Amino acid sequence: MIAVLVLAVPALAHVERTAYWPDPAPDTSVSPPAGGSVPKARSLASALRKVKGTPHVRVVCQRGSLRRAKREIRRAHKQGYRNRPTARLKKLSKRQAKRWLMLNRRFFKKCRFHQIQPAVTRSRNNDRVVVMPGIYTEPTSRKQPSFPPQCDKYRETSEKGAGAVSYAYQVHCPNAQNLIAVIGRADTGKPDPPLTPTGRPDPHGLPNAGPCIRCNFQIEGSGPAPDDTIIDAGRVASGDGAPIGSAKDVGLKADRADGFVLRDMTVRHAAEHDVYVLETDGYLLERSRYMYAGEYGALMFTSDHGLTRICEAAGSGDSGVYPGGAPDTGQNRDTSFYPERRLNQTITLCDSHHNNLGYSGTMGNATHVVRNNFYDNATGLATDSFYAGGHPGFPQDSAVYEDNNFYSNNFNIYGPQSDVKSVTPVPIGVGVLIAGGNYDTVLNNHIWDNWRRGTMLLAVPDAISCAPNADEGAPPCTPQKAATTSIDNHYTGNVMGRTPSGQVMPNGVDFWWDEFPTNGANCWDLTNVGQDGQPGTFTSDPPRAPGNATLPGFLPVQDCRSSSNFGKGNEQKEAVLLACAGEVEGTSNDQHACDWFVPPAKPGSAKAQAQARRQAAIEAQLGPDAASTAPPDMCTLIGGEGGTLTCSPFQHRLGG
Repeated sequence: MIAVLVLAVPALAHVERTAYWPDPAPDTSVSPPAGGSVPKARSLASALRKVKGTPHVRVVCQRGSLRRAKREIRRAHKQGYRNRPTARLKKLSKRQAKRWLMLNRRFFKKCRFHQIQPAVTRSRNNDRVVVMPGIYTEPTSRKQPSFPPQCDKYRETSEKGAGAVSYAYQVHCPNAQNLIAVIGRADTGKPDPPLTPTGRPDPHGLPNAGPCIRCNFQIEGSGPAPDDTIIDAGRVASGDGAPIGSAKDVGLKADRADGFVLRDMTVRHAAEHDVYVLETDGYLLERSRYMYAGEYGALMFTSDHGLTRICEAAGSGDSGVYPGGAPDTGQNRDTSFYPERRLNQTITLCDSHHNNLGYSGTMGNATHVVRNNFYDNATGLATDSFYAGGHPGFPQDSAVYEDNNFYSNNFNIYGPQSDVKSVTPVPIGVGVLIAGGNYDTVLNNHIWDNWRRGTMLLAVPDAISCAPNADEGAPPCTPQKAATTSIDNHYTGNVMGRTPSGQVMPNGVDFWWDEFPTNGANCWDLTNVGQDGQPGTFTSDPPRAPGNATLPGFLPVQDCRSSSNFGKGNEQKEAVLLACAGEVEGTSNDQHACDWFVPPAKPGSAKAQAQARRQAAIEAQLGPDAASTAPPDMCTLIGGEGGTLTCSPFQHRLGG
């Protein structure tokens, strides 16, 4: 069971500060109020209107921007363009092309900036920056050192360790970490509250939230397609592919910038995150591309009232999109801060492909992931409860994954030919992985051609989620029992092993569950459709009980509230997961006991059958006596099968 460590969050080059959830109410000190809802984007044409009292519009261009705009507009008219790979081809009409060209000619005349950061720095509340077509490398920002000595005094100790870069650090040295920084609130000059001696601080509300200085800020490209205007944090020579080196950790960061809007741009090649939205109430990321980030394509952390729509994310070492540490607005909410249950962030109409993970979210609470395509990743989607320290909202809960396509997630990211480096080991060949989530809903998705498993559900022991960092003085939470996660998750109305057009393309197995002893109330109901197009004909591990009865040791498909709906443990699965923990540092294609990092063969093939026989033999060796695989140092197994696994500060009985 300790194998869930494989999804632990990687350490960042800059140790991040302790993060908090912003006040969900709109900030009325700004007119119009900032936050409280997803902001509405202002049209590109409105940036040219001259009306007294309107916000300032600053235009950024390069010498060849107008020439490039003409070329891209002509191509959009003659050949067409796509905002994401699976979208329909769009073509500008002759009239639309003429109008787009007129807008860009007028923007070119208004252009006063040739780098984006100076235009952002000059902006204030409600202002806008329009960036004309071109590739922007921001040479002035790029030259700023990662740890400028004048900002050492703004480093602090967070729950992620000593030397954290505080919000004040971002205010005073915005380009140490970020190629472009949108700093939304002023620095109050007051220190952040210290860590509490009993665990992580209460995340409800920003400490020392200064007044808005760049709220309701909008930045956008002026070309018809998002790949016309590019922010490149690495080197441009590699195009949209794997970068030839990277310079800055973050391409574009919006920090406490309530009402932030990003449209019609590509951000690529950041060492860590292409776009990073932090502690922001109200954001819109629209018609954007996030390409080949070292970790996350788009990272939205401890942010609320967010919408990411019409996007492409590819080549990320962790995940294409990541709404981590999301506000607890679901089942586990504090009703004094969040009176009504709601989904706080939406990701929709995005293609996330050729990443380590298409989507991930440690403590991605109450997010809505709807009508997206996740394909050609190692794993399509993962949500988890691994790291309560640094990710508020433990345990992860109440997300809805609805009407998505999860298919062909068989990317061999660990192979020698991979152009993406995995920074968070995950199994190859999985559509949807819930690792320690509660009250999540997997609804009406099409899940096919994932050669290992269509979906996986496994528990995360409390001792792992609540384990402190070496630099922390106290654990972030107190273990309640063996695992308080992977409870009350529902899989309903999904079409398994069958494309939307009806083509049969099986998963290795449709639904897989680790059967952890403290799991309960999970349900894979009979509305789920199998590859023959009929309800209830899906494949599963464990199998269903005779007559679809709800019994321990079988997959519950009805009477899901029955007192008999609980996991009774599976020694072979636990032993294999433990082996994965032991082999996680290797993540190569030649692992022995853990098959997560071995590319699975196509279901039904002779190679797949051979792999199954080989893995069954390994599991048979591991299952009865896992003593040959030593648990990590945090745990001690005493007595072999049926013995006691001691994982300080709790003990859990194995073997029945």
